[in-house]
Amino acid sequence: MRNRLKVLRAERDWSQADLAEQVGVARQTINAIETGRYDPSLPLAFALAALFAQPIEEIFFPDDASPS
Repeated sequence: MRNRLKVLRAERDWSQADLAEQVGVARQTINAIETGRYDPSLPLAFALAALFAQPIEEIFFPDDASPS
């Protein structure tokens, strides 16, 4: 699964640690999601979507799809 987390985080000038703290996970979890090594749980995906005020499908998308 691909995602736009790094872009959304950069737009807000947040570090991985900043984002991790806001959603209650380790910085390494954010890094693993951003690099595609880990797909977030549904509750974590919802938390990230709420934080960025965007639908989940605007942040996460299948490997064969491109971002909107």
